[in-house]
Amino acid sequence: MSTFVFFRKLRCISPRSAMAPAKVLLLACGSFNPPTNMHLRLFEIARDHYRKFDYYQVLGGVISPVHDSYGKKGLVCSNHRCAMLKLALQSSGWVRLSDWECQQESWSPTRQVLEHHQDVINSILNANNEVTSPSKRQRNDDYSWVPDEIRFSSGDIGSVQIKLLCGADLLESFSVPGLWKDEDIEAIVNNFGLVVITREGSNPYKFIYESDILYKYQ
Repeated sequence: MSTFVFFRKLRCISPRSAMAPAKVLLLACGSFNPPTNMHLRLFEIARDHYRKFDYYQVLGGVISPVHDSYGKKGLVCSNHRCAMLKLALQSSGWVRLSDWECQQESWSPTRQVLEHHQDVINSILNANNEVTSPSKRQRNDDYSWVPDEIRFSSGDIGSVQIKLLCGADLLESFSVPGLWKDEDIEAIVNNFGLVVITREGSNPYKFIYESDILYKYQ
């Protein structure tokens, strides 16, 4: 396996221009039906790759299992999938579970999932009281997925960018007609960015070259 990191174009930081490491939070979406060691290994591979560069700092990882209404054949109910993930993550000190998708009324597109988690991070960093306001009717553990370094920061942490962590299959699915909206793909790669863990024999650069949107933001 190898790691291909796909950054949104306007956020690329060169070693010479970066004054401080850019803070990154890796988020993986999927069915996790069931969660496997390879799912967790993706996070380790991605973080190891980032550690090669002193201008990026991974603050944490988030697993967001899909809603029950996703429609995948044989999909186990989210309560069981979340329970399995909690057990699997007990040995991880930096990857956490977010059940926000599972708590929604229906399936949420990947773009919406990324936007929600980024909004939560931004609100916390901006000391927005709405995050913990009772009017939001949120449980305290709804934000247990947020790394402690962010939740209890003193305000000097700076910005944190969520990036979508995925395998080569997701990247290749961008080319399936009608599966993704072009505006969603563009929002994901431009506003967030992809961290793609490739499998042996796959060629992500081929899909980037053949996709007008991916090629535009490489």
